[in-house]
Amino acid sequence: MPILVDIYAASAATGIRPGAIRVRLHRGSLTHHGYDRAGRALIDLNELPATLTAKAA
Repeated sequence: MPILVDIYAASAATGIRPGAIRVRLHRGSLTHHGYDRAGRALIDLNELPATLTAKAA
């Protein structure tokens, strides 16, 4: 089940800088799940550890 959060909440939860998350979102390595009411991009928090391990390999 996806945990949808904005980029800043994802940054706080994982320690990844918001800019790095935006780059991964723009390049397509993270799935964009729409926007919240404030217009912030939503991502699945469960995807972030998977992209970190994929990049390290």
